[in-house]
Amino acid sequence: MNALDRRLALVTGASSGIGAATARALAAEGARLLLVARRRARLEALAAELPDARVLEADVRDAAALAALLRDEPVDLAVLNAGMALGTEPLQAADPAEWSTVIDTNVKGYLNVLRAVLPGMVARGRGDVVFLGSVAGRWVYPGGAVYCATKHAVRALYEGARLDAAGSGVRFTTVDPGMVETEFSRVRFRGDEAKAAAVYAGMTPLAPEDVADAIRYAVTRPPHVNVGELVLWPTDQASCTVVRRDR
Repeated sequence: MNALDRRLALVTGASSGIGAATARALAAEGARLLLVARRRARLEALAAELPDARVLEADVRDAAALAALLRDEPVDLAVLNAGMALGTEPLQAADPAEWSTVIDTNVKGYLNVLRAVLPGMVARGRGDVVFLGSVAGRWVYPGGAVYCATKHAVRALYEGARLDAAGSGVRFTTVDPGMVETEFSRVRFRGDEAKAAAVYAGMTPLAPEDVADAIRYAVTRPPHVNVGELVLWPTDQASCTVVRRDR
C-alpha cells in the first residue's frame, strides 16, 4: 500500500510548475487527485498522465464557484499553491489594479480554498493542508513589497489555521522555497521572456520537482508527526538578494 493510498488530494494551480509536479508526486504515492486551475486544456493533459485524477476548471478568487465544486468532495489533503506576482516596480510607481489581482489570488484565493475544504477535515478528524509559501514571506526585497506582503499573509494564515483547528487531527504545513524555475517570472514580467530568463542566469535554481518532493515528504509522515515548516533554498541562493551567479 502506498503512503497516500486512496486519499483525495486537491492541488490548486495544478496546470504548471510546482502544482503539476506536486500532482505527479502525490499520484505516485497513491492519492486520487482533484486538479484545479483556470487552464482546462493543460489540466486535462496532466490528468491523462495520472491514474486517478479529475479536472476542476476554476479560479481560486471565485469563492462561490469553489464552494459549489467542492461541496460533495471529501478532500483530506489540500495543497494551496495557486499564486502569482506582477511587476517589480517600487510602490510609488506600481499599478494598484495589479496589486488587487495579486492579493486576491495569493491571499483571498487561499482563504477561499481553506473555507471550502477545512470544515470537512475538522469534522472527520483528519487531513493535511499544505500552504505554498515563499522565502518572500520571511524577508522583503526591493520591488517585491506587495508580493512579499501576500506571502507574509500566507504565513499568518498557516499559523492561524494551526491555532483555530488545534486538536482537530488536521495537520498544517508551510513549504517556503527560494528561487524556483517555473512560469512565475514570465508572469511577473508580463510575458517578457528575456527578463524572466535573466532571473535564473548564471545560477542553478530549484526545480518544481524539488518543492513537490518536500510536500510529498511532509504529507507522508505518520499521523502523529506534523512537519510544520520547510524552507528550501537553491545552494546558489543565500538570501532574497544574494545569489551566486558564476555558473
